[in-house]
Amino acid sequence: MIGRLLRGDTLRRRIALTIVAAMLASVALNALFIQVAGIWARPPIERTGLLEQIAVTSRLIEVAPVDLRPQLAQAASSDMLQVVWKAQRADFGLPNDGARVEASRVPVLEQLLGGDRNIEAFNPGDWTRDNPQAHYAALVQLVDGSWLSFTPPERSWGLEIGTRIAIIIALGLIATFLVAWVATRQLANPLQRFASAARRFGTDLRAPPIKVEGPHEIRQAIVAFNTMQAQIQHFIAERTHMLASISHDLRAPLTRMRLRSEFMEDLDHQRKLIRDVEEMQSMINAALEFFREDTHREATTAFDLSELLQTIVDDYRDQHIDVDFDGPAHLVYNGRPLGIKRVIVNLLENAVKYARNPRITLNRDDYAIRIEVSDEGPGIPEEALEKVFDPFFRLETSRNRSTGGVGLGLSAARAIIREQGGDLTLRNQRRKGLVARVELAVAPTLLG
Repeated sequence: MIGRLLRGDTLRRRIALTIVAAMLASVALNALFIQVAGIWARPPIERTGLLEQIAVTSRLIEVAPVDLRPQLAQAASSDMLQVVWKAQRADFGLPNDGARVEASRVPVLEQLLGGDRNIEAFNPGDWTRDNPQAHYAALVQLVDGSWLSFTPPERSWGLEIGTRIAIIIALGLIATFLVAWVATRQLANPLQRFASAARRFGTDLRAPPIKVEGPHEIRQAIVAFNTMQAQIQHFIAERTHMLASISHDLRAPLTRMRLRSEFMEDLDHQRKLIRDVEEMQSMINAALEFFREDTHREATTAFDLSELLQTIVDDYRDQHIDVDFDGPAHLVYNGRPLGIKRVIVNLLENAVKYARNPRITLNRDDYAIRIEVSDEGPGIPEEALEKVFDPFFRLETSRNRSTGGVGLGLSAARAIIREQGGDLTLRNQRRKGLVARVELAVAPTLLG
């Protein structure tokens, strides 16, 4: 099972290796701390290894003549332990009485010095705080009443047990965090690029395929997404080509119908037929224009959306039509400016034609940019708020054949906005009027 887990570049393998690496890093940092903790920690003297060396040295100096003991003590000193012989205990200048060490509890002491030997131990904490002389020390009284002092030459100080445990826990957390941060960055980067490419496809149906990268599971998802994207692109291209061909081919019979109507003797029927032919011709021309724009899509670019809307407002004012604008002076958006301009103009044309007091409102938050075109007209029946987006649908009471339009304006407007990852909706105001809201998604910032 472990072999299957670690085989190939998979999410399971990466997660398992991340856990193992975090554990190893935690152990390594703690081992390093323990290695250097000799200058910080304060273990009891029994754990320092001094007592064994003290017992052997004390026994050798004790059997020597008194006049040779200072020289023997000096000879027994080393880089790890300083040995001093004094006839009186007061000559050592120790801070106070040390902790008594029971020789009977340390086998080597009892074996070499006996169980009733007077032995005192000093820890660094026995000295006053921040005393530069703070160190470990041991005093052993010899059989003639003289004393031997054993002192490590280097200064020893350290941390209390609670602080050391806190440091060990902190080192473990730091090691785990560092390993997890590196591992998750390596794992998240392919996911972020995958999400960005998928979001780009939502706003641009001609987006290129996503680069296949990352662990096995993510690579499989990318391959599946690329396949789906290619199928959607092929389907849309075939549909657009078919509908455009049908609309184009209908022109010929309509032209023949128009010519034949000229030879009709019944003038009333002739006018009706010509009117129907012209209406069908207008619908076909609008459909061809719609499909042509779908085929030749505008490139995405960064532009000042607020400035674009104010330019539209100025154009209407040049036609002596007042359009109010409420929004920031500047707002940069990455999209298709000509498409958005066409949508706003379409909405304003409806507001000017069927209502009064058109108004544009622009605002944004962390997730979306919203453009609202409102008016003070009769509004739209609630049941028709979605139907008006259907191709060739017209409201008989306000938008009929005689007033112009074939029912593709709002359909094309919503298609343009949805191609950019947004949406176009309509709602009636509580007071009189209609509000058309264009909501454009703002791509979130990818951290890391």
